[in-house]
Amino acid sequence: MIIGITYDLRQDYLDMGYTELETAEFDSVETIEAIETTLQGLGHETRRIGNAIRLTERLVQGERWDLVFNIAEGLHGIGREAQIPAILDLYNIPYTFSDPMVMAVTLHKGMTKHIIRDAGLATADFKVANSARDAWNLPFDPPFFVKPVAEGTGMGITAKSLVKNALDLPGVCQELVEQFHQPVLIEEFLTGREFTVGIVGTGTRAQVMGTMEIIVISSKKDEVYSFENKEGWKSKVQYLPLSPGTDPLIQAVEDLALSAWKVLGCRDGGRIDIRCDAAGRPSFIEVNPLAGLRPEYSDLPIVCQFFGTSYVQLIELILESAMERVPVLETA
Repeated sequence: MIIGITYDLRQDYLDMGYTELETAEFDSVETIEAIETTLQGLGHETRRIGNAIRLTERLVQGERWDLVFNIAEGLHGIGREAQIPAILDLYNIPYTFSDPMVMAVTLHKGMTKHIIRDAGLATADFKVANSARDAWNLPFDPPFFVKPVAEGTGMGITAKSLVKNALDLPGVCQELVEQFHQPVLIEEFLTGREFTVGIVGTGTRAQVMGTMEIIVISSKKDEVYSFENKEGWKSKVQYLPLSPGTDPLIQAVEDLALSAWKVLGCRDGGRIDIRCDAAGRPSFIEVNPLAGLRPEYSDLPIVCQFFGTSYVQLIELILESAMERVPVLETA
């Protein structure tokens, strides 16, 4: 099978003058090489394509692939993660991971929480604020947690994100709105433990690959899992693998994560983040349907490795899930 690979290479954007923060979600060359080498090792031919603009150029030139392994995040617009899936749908080319509708909706953390809440799944109270004016008279009490409504990799999350005094909330919201040029999500802050759950598969075939607790290592009280801590996780964060057999809470965490994955219609592989309230009850925080795949660095490969699934096996499972949507190749 000939597999194209779409991606946003971080160095390309840095060379164009974009900042470290603006490119934080993009991939390193090590990630591209790891995916390509793995796909080749599984017996496939690969073609590096690049970002959405390079993809459209190649399609106009008449190039086609049996499947595209898509990890491109996109640069502009709130539907940026949906751009490549939409283009590939237009040309009827199958691809890995979720469709444009899921990618667009789940990038908006507020819309995602509406769906989760309407499905009867636990998630903290929240409000989407377009400006400081929307940060008054909330239907829930502080402490609050504030972050941009459509960013990943912890972008916009700092020590300021935890707001204990309601009088401080409008200023924090306005600062984020001006910095990221988008609304902010205000949530009731959950004071309990935080987990990330790795999931592979689609629909009824989706399965939990493992769960790890996120423990921020700091002498500071109320330290959060910020962008800075994620970037320097090797010295600032402890990832603790846990299973239902070693911690009874994990079964509830994994049940909630898997239910959220299915309700949102996510495909092939990704992560669900869960956090507990003061009483220890797990709640949905957010989903990452386009999780990082850098070996020994990104959360999904790390959690899989903890529970005995190698990087090669993870890529193979993602590919097998996507291949279920390739009927022509199945009958060839």
